[in-house]
Amino acid sequence: MKTAIIVLLCLCAMPYIFAVISHYYRKQQLGKVDNQYPREQYAHLQGPGARAVAAQQNSWEALAIYSAALLAVVASGLDIKYLAEAAIIVLIGRLLHGVFYLTNLDKLRTLAFVIAVTPCFYLFYVVLAVF
Repeated sequence: MKTAIIVLLCLCAMPYIFAVISHYYRKQQLGKVDNQYPREQYAHLQGPGARAVAAQQNSWEALAIYSAALLAVVASGLDIKYLAEAAIIVLIGRLLHGVFYLTNLDKLRTLAFVIAVTPCFYLFYVVLAVF
């Protein structure tokens, strides 16, 4: 369970890392960071800056599904045999997804997404198979 929680912590940090990256591009592309209207400013970003914002949004979404899957495991009280391995696969997939998003490698990004989300559904499957 410790590995799964460490992965959860890493996934919680990822949106903020992408926010820092998008902050850099906001300053670089737009000359300043407008914290009064950040979403309006995000709309003007292009290239890697826009992709950093999209990666941040996607990281929040991915965090939700992993959190839900982990909650299902904890609520079920099951000792999931491959929980640590599933968590590590999620983390590796999400890290690759972010890299591929920033570098605009769309097909690899999609593959990384599938790799990262599959263990989450595996965890739900294992929990539901017991009930």
